[in-house]
Amino acid sequence: MPEYTLLTLVAIVVVVVLDLAVVRTRLLATLGFWLALAIMWGFQIPVDGWLTRLDAAIVRYDEQHFSGVRIFLDSPIEDFGFGFAMILATLMVWTVLGRREPMTERSTTT
Repeated sequence: MPEYTLLTLVAIVVVVVLDLAVVRTRLLATLGFWLALAIMWGFQIPVDGWLTRLDAAIVRYDEQHFSGVRIFLDSPIEDFGFGFAMILATLMVWTVLGRREPMTERSTTT
C-alpha cells in the first residue's frame, strides 16, 4: 500500500479511536465537529485543487506514494483524510484542555 495512503488511514483510525475510546470527547457525534470540518473543506477544496490540479500542478504527488484517487479539482483523496484527522485531533486537544481548571482558580483554592 502506498505510504501516503497508509499514513492517512493510520491517522484516521488513531484519532477516531482516541475520540471514541480513549479521551472520550465523542466529537464525531457533535454538529460542531461536522461544521468545523465543512468549513475547513470549504477552504481546502479550492486551495488544494489549485495546488494539485493535473494540468498545471504546483505540488506534484509521486503516483507510487498515494492511491491515485483524485476528487474535487484533482486533489488526492488522502489530503481530505488528513484534514479530517487534523480537525478531529485539534478539537480533541481543545476540548480536553478546556476541561481543566484555569490556573487562577486553582491557585486561589489551595
